Amino acid sequence: MDDVAIARALHVAAVVLWIGGVAFVTTVVLPLVRRVRDPAERFALFHAIEGRFVWQARAAILVVGLSGLYMLDRLDLWDRFTTAAFWWMHAMVLLWAVFAFVLFVGEPLIFHRWLDRHALSEPDRTFALLHRLHWLLLIVSMLTVLAAVAGSAGMGLLP
Repeated sequence: MDDVAIARALHVAAVVLWIGGVAFVTTVVLPLVRRVRDPAERFALFHAIEGRFVWQARAAILVVGLSGLYMLDRLDLWDRFTTAAFWWMHAMVLLWAVFAFVLFVGEPLIFHRWLDRHALSEPDRTFALLHRLHWLLLIVSMLTVLAAVAGSAGMGLLP
């Protein structure tokens, strides 16, 4: 197996872990957390689950970014960012950048403070908003994955 095949395999495996985790949190974890009536217990449960998963997500994001950058450079694919037909590559990079920001900057510096302030005083509203944001991220993520797989397989996604 050559270096590009290894990079691609790592890239895809990390995307599966990352987006699969977003899907699991969105469709399983958050609905269960929202059913917990006691705000303190709800907050503690979410915090415990999020604290364990965030490190997996961060590791996956790093692997996706490094392997993607390696393939871009190794295969000299930079010119694809100047062609509209490869818009799905822009989408992949933008999605990666949003998640990298959220996981490495937003979550530790902004989100934790916001959640600490609102999770106990407005638990229903706070977790409903959190759930809606996760759904938005999941939908955008799945559309990006679909476009990237179709585009990388040679399917023209633009007329």
